[in-house]
Parts: sequence; C-alpha cells; structure tokens
Amino acid sequence: MRFRLIFSALVFWFACTHPLAAQVRDGRSLVKASLIADTTAVVPGRAFQAALVLEMAEGWHTYWEYPGDSGLATSLDWSLPEGFIAGPLEWPLPDAKLEPGDIQIYGYSGRVVIPVTLTPPATLSGDSVTLRAKASWLVCAEICVPGDEALELGLPVATSALPANGELFDAARRLVPSALPPPFELRWARSGADVLIGAPGREISFFPLPRENEAVGHPVAVAAGEVRLSMPFPARGVLASGFGSERRGWLVVEPAEPPALPLSLGWALFYGFLGGLLLNLMPCVLPVISLKIFGFIRQAGESRWSILSHGLAFTAGIFAWFLLLGSVVVGLRAGGGEVTWAFQFQNPWFNMAIGSIVFVFALNLAGVFEFVLPGKAAGALEATGNREGLAGSFFQGVFATLLATPCTAPFLGTALGFAFSQSAAVILGMFAAVASGMALPYVMLSAQPSWLKIIPKPGAWMERLKQFMAFPLFATLVWILSILGGQRGVEGVVWFCAFLLCLGLACWIFGAFCGPLSKPAVRWFALALIACLVAGGAGYFLPHRAEGTSSEDAIEWVGFTPGRLQAETAAGRTVFVDFTADWCITCKFNERTAINTPSVRRILRERGIVAMKADWTNANPEITAALKSFGRVGVPFYVIYPGTGMPVPLPELLTENLLLEALENAR
Repeated sequence: MRFRLIFSALVFWFACTHPLAAQVRDGRSLVKASLIADTTAVVPGRAFQAALVLEMAEGWHTYWEYPGDSGLATSLDWSLPEGFIAGPLEWPLPDAKLEPGDIQIYGYSGRVVIPVTLTPPATLSGDSVTLRAKASWLVCAEICVPGDEALELGLPVATSALPANGELFDAARRLVPSALPPPFELRWARSGADVLIGAPGREISFFPLPRENEAVGHPVAVAAGEVRLSMPFPARGVLASGFGSERRGWLVVEPAEPPALPLSLGWALFYGFLGGLLLNLMPCVLPVISLKIFGFIRQAGESRWSILSHGLAFTAGIFAWFLLLGSVVVGLRAGGGEVTWAFQFQNPWFNMAIGSIVFVFALNLAGVFEFVLPGKAAGALEATGNREGLAGSFFQGVFATLLATPCTAPFLGTALGFAFSQSAAVILGMFAAVASGMALPYVMLSAQPSWLKIIPKPGAWMERLKQFMAFPLFATLVWILSILGGQRGVEGVVWFCAFLLCLGLACWIFGAFCGPLSKPAVRWFALALIACLVAGGAGYFLPHRAEGTSSEDAIEWVGFTPGRLQAETAAGRTVFVDFTADWCITCKFNERTAINTPSVRRILRERGIVAMKADWTNANPEITAALKSFGRVGVPFYVIYPGTGMPVPLPELLTENLLLEALENAR
C-alpha cells in the first residue's frame, strides 16, 4: 500500500513536469463529468438512484475503487439537502490493464456510470431539490492528470415519478457485482501467500480488494477457469465471468481455512488402537474371548508355547481381516486420485457422506437396529473356521472378526472417515492399529491363560456401554454439521438434516421389519420402502443449496423496504414479494417446490420482474405493517405488485403452475 502511494506521488510529479502536461494540466479537459438520476422527480421517503457519469477522452482512463499498483480511485463527496442519505458508490466491473514497468491497474475507459442510492426524508417539502457533489479523479494515459468538478442535479419534488435514463442505469446495474455467491462452483486452494481460484468450465477474472497496507500480487490466468495471485488470507475481491452484455461479477471472500486435523498421526493411531480394544467389551465380542482361549487350551493341551501359537494365529486372522478392509479402502481411494485431509473437508458432499455414515452407526449403537449376518452365511463361516491346527485358529480369527460386524461397524465407520483422506500407508496403519487393539486380549491371555479370571462377566452393563458410545458419534456429527454450515449456510444444514430424518426412519424400519424372524414378504417390502426413503430423500434434499447457489440463473433477491417497493413500482417494474421466515416450514417448502424452479427463474428474468424478499425471521415493523395491510398476521404470504394496477395476493400453499400463471398475467 505504501509503495502504491509513493508511486502515485511520483506519477503525479511526472505528470506535472511532462512536456504534454502544459496541454492537459486540467483533468476536466480530458474527462466530462455529470450527475444523472433514474427518476424524473424525487418522491418523499422513496429511495432512488443517482449516478456519476465520467466520459474519458480516447486513450485515457480513470480508476476503480482499488486502482492497483498505481493510480487513485475516483471519489464523490456529496453536499445534500437536510435529511438525505447517500449510500456508497456502486462500482461497476473494471478492466484490468498491465502498463509499462509491470504495473497492474484496474479502471475504466470510454464512459463509466457509477450508481449510488439516495434516500430522501419522508418529510421532504418544497417544489424541487438540488443535489450537489464534488467529483475527483485521476485520468491517465502516458501521463496522469488529476481533475475535479463541482456537479449539480436539480429534480422536482412530486408524489409520483417516472423512470429516467433507464438504458444507462440498466447497463450499469448489470455490471455492479452481486453480493450473492456466484451461481457456479468456486474452488479455493492456498499455498502460503499464493491463492488459486478456480471455476471449472468458465472463463474468469479476479479483481482484488485488499485491506489497508495489504500487498497484492498480479492476478494471472494459469489455466482455463483458474486464476492465481499472491494475497494475504483471506483473499477478497470481485470475480467476473462472461463477455460483453453477458459479463457479470460477484463479491467473493476466500472461505475460512478448513478445520485443522484435531489429532496428530500418533494420537490418531492410538485412538484407533483404543477403539479396537474397546470392541472387546461389546456384547457380541466379549463372550467370545473366554470361549476362544479355552478352545486353544483344549486344542493344545498343557503346552504354553502351543497355546500362544494358537493365540498368535488367531491374532493373525484378525489382522488379515482388517488389513483386507484397509486394502479395499486404498483401492477405492486410488480410483479418485490423490487428495488430502483439508481438501476432503472442504467438499460439502464429502462432509454429508461422512455425516450420514456417522449418523447410521450412532443409531446402530443406540439400538435402533442391528447389523446381523444371515444365519446361513454365519453358519458357513463358522464351519469353515472349525478346522484343526494353526490354520484353523487363523480362520477363526478372521471369522470371529467378521461375525462381530454388528459391533465393529461403528468403529470401522469412524476409521474410514479418517482413512479415506490419508495416504495408503496411513490407511493401512490405521486398520492395523484397530486390529492391534482388538487382538491384544487374545495375545495376552494366550500367553497367560491364568488371567482369564480378570475378564469381566457379561451382563446388562455391556448393552449400556454400547448405547453410551453412540453419543460421541452424535458429537462428531454436530462437528461435521458446523463445517457444513460454513460451506452451505443454515439452509444447507437444514436440508441435510431433513435427509438424515429420512435416513433415521429407514434405519428404524430396517430394525423393526428386517430381522431374522420377519416374514420374507414383509422383509422385502421393508427393504423396498427403505430404498425409496433413502433415494428419495437424497434426491430431494441433498441437491438443495443455500440461496443464490442453486443454479446458474438463480433468483437475485433484493431486500424488502417500502421505499424500495415504491421505487420499483413507480419505475413501472413488476415486483414479486415473498413474505417468509427461516422458521417457517411451509415457506421453505414453497420456495423449494414452487418458487426456486427453472420455469419461475426464467420468467422472472425474461420479464424483468423484481424478486423481493420480506424476511420476517426477526421482528420487523415494516414487514408486520405490510402483512396487516392485507389482513394477514403470519407467513408465508406472497404478493405480486404489477407496474400498474392493484397488488395481487397469492395463497399460502403455492404451486409452480399457480405462480407462473400469476406472473404471466402481471402487467
């Protein structure tokens, strides 16, 4: 920032001493400045827009709000009548230019229209008002020349007004960056001070908006749909896409860094080992320990070494099973390329997948349903394991682990959540750690059979322990939801929870009607219902994104205020007002099924209908008054205000066809 100011001062000095300076000392000879308004009159209390218009001589340019490596931003200092409120300058998308000396600047050439919203007081009196402002700019070509001009704009005061300068304002508003997220996937990747911004399948450019004293490198297109620059975290600026009349921009901020891995690798492996050890306390595993050790003793007689050999063979079977699972994970992961922990948790789909697994396993531990192998399969596995010698003990270890699936699955799910995001070596190490924990009691008791007396007796406490261990998994789910909320907002979390509700119901149906005692017809019907619940819930709820990101032509909502509503209708524009609230379930259902649909988005865009959201989540007197004016005391409520004519209220339970018909008939 200091460099830019020093450089600007040098440029200014050079401008004053350059041979051409005598001809262009006054920036006003190179820039024609004026004020315009989008209305023919000022209506008391009704917001309208004015704009600073700068028309530069050919070959000269002025600067954007962040001028780049040199230059000064254009400014507009208002001197307004009492009670008027002026908003900030609404900067249109600039052009980037690399000047000699590797100087990156952002500015405008030709003509630029910079809007600003003005709100007059509701008590405004008199026949007319005069709006005064001083515009200052720096105009540059080979040299830079400062300029300024005192501007005035006189407007009558009236109770109604017509739109004015519509073509200029419409073009400028299209180029003003939207505060909504871009309607396409945006990827961020950071390496130290460098940040890579990617939008697959799109041509993009980036205009940085650094904070005070922040140094920024030049944005460089490194590949199709990718821009790299050096900028302190978090990077912020304007992302632009498209060309000509289709060019659009969005204000973007680099998302918060993904949550740091809460455990070091050593601690993670230790907890994997501890989880494997705890498996032996589960109801389906604990009774097996004594039976297997006594079996080793019967097989081996009194030989301590023989007993230990059978215990080690049994342990090898446990390791074989877990390492086989680890190898499967490595194979699946290899098909998706190299990824890292941070990348996975930056992906909301990954978070939803892991959250769903954790939720299902937590329900299993809580007793909503059980994982049970079919009786014939279990019997076949046990029969295969009942062979003599060390090979028999090995296969017993394999099949004992497999038969303990109802208890191992929850822990394996947690391990998989970690393992899918790590290297192949760490994946296998994690499964080996779990196997070590589970195998430890067999090794110790094979070495010291007299220790069998310390094994706690099975009892009701095991079922209580199993249920208790569901709560750490629910806590993990809460953590995953917090990450998802940062990625997809409150609505994203709500819709994902709606899917979890379907998933939970499916698990309950599985536990209630798919047990070994259920009739085949009932079981098949239940499985079909489960498939419908899971597939339907995933298809309906999971694709839903936070507002503004559901499609490439998403509805661009504007906030409701009476002044803004009056300004839009006075300009002859039709307005669709959605009275809604975050806590209103019917509102969300209507938005999902009837409002935020391709057909409605298309008609809003083609007819230039303003979509206005009256958010009543928190108390708002203006929205309350608007509802009462229609005799309503709650939401949802929908009204179409035609450019001319009376407002048209719509029913609370909205359908897409009904809304389309009402919008078609609006004039």
